[in-house]
Amino acid sequence: MTSHTTPADPPPAGSKAARRRLVRELLLVAGLFAVYKAGRTLSTGRTEEAFRNATWIWDAERALHLPGEGAIQRLLLHGDALIHVANTYYAAVHFPATVLFLIWLYLRRPGHYLWTRRVLAVLTGAALAIHLGFPLAPPRMLDAAHLVDTGQVYGPTVYRAAPAADTMANQFAAMPSLHFGWALMLAIGMIAATRSRWRVLWLLHPLVTLLVVVGTANHYWLDAIVATVLLGAALLVVPRPVAGPRAAPAQEPAQEPASAGRSVPHPVRRPAAAAPAGSGPDVPVRADAYGDPAVNVPATAGAGR
Repeated sequence: MTSHTTPADPPPAGSKAARRRLVRELLLVAGLFAVYKAGRTLSTGRTEEAFRNATWIWDAERALHLPGEGAIQRLLLHGDALIHVANTYYAAVHFPATVLFLIWLYLRRPGHYLWTRRVLAVLTGAALAIHLGFPLAPPRMLDAAHLVDTGQVYGPTVYRAAPAADTMANQFAAMPSLHFGWALMLAIGMIAATRSRWRVLWLLHPLVTLLVVVGTANHYWLDAIVATVLLGAALLVVPRPVAGPRAAPAQEPAQEPASAGRSVPHPVRRPAAAAPAGSGPDVPVRADAYGDPAVNVPATAGAGR
């Protein structure tokens, strides 16, 4: 016996184009993130300038009568479990939540995905410029703040104890807080892309993030404020997605009257046929529905009805 193998059908061209778009997006996002991470390390060794800027930010917050970061930290330090959850939220939620958010938009809301990706790129690029031009030590390093480095004391932490030994992160890139900026954009993007009446609850994510980054002494209030201003500027620069035109509802054809398209025969009066002499007065002859003469009906028939 000779076995014949049926060749598999080639994948449709649409699926190939979709895969190419997906690969292109992955490379683009990964490339932008790699550039950002590499750029942050350029200001790692500027320790003296970073602490000088930290003192200036701390004094500026007191002059602006902003609440002390220590008030939030004292709330978190009421229990080891609470501060541990806060540290875990800071270390494990920020990046994965943003990635899942972008994946969902790419699959379900392509127009909103493109808008969000551009906004995040503008926000992150502006943040990188500030990181390079304004290195800033976080409040957990500032002696005047009298705050606890909760990551080192309670764990988990994403930073090494000595900033100079940390080759994976720049600890002097506190201003602005991209933890808060990305979380706020996630909430705005989900509110814009969904129609649920509960979508406003997405704002809980940036709110919790704000309390976490301040309570763990990783950021100042001004770090979040500057991130909000930069995000607002990015939203003004990047045009929002335009909703496609909605299809007009199909109109049902007008109901035709029952008699439409049909001719209703009318009675036809024909001249009376000649009656035999002496048979009486002439009587009208009615036609039936097809115009054929009907039987003679006396004029008096049906009288009184």
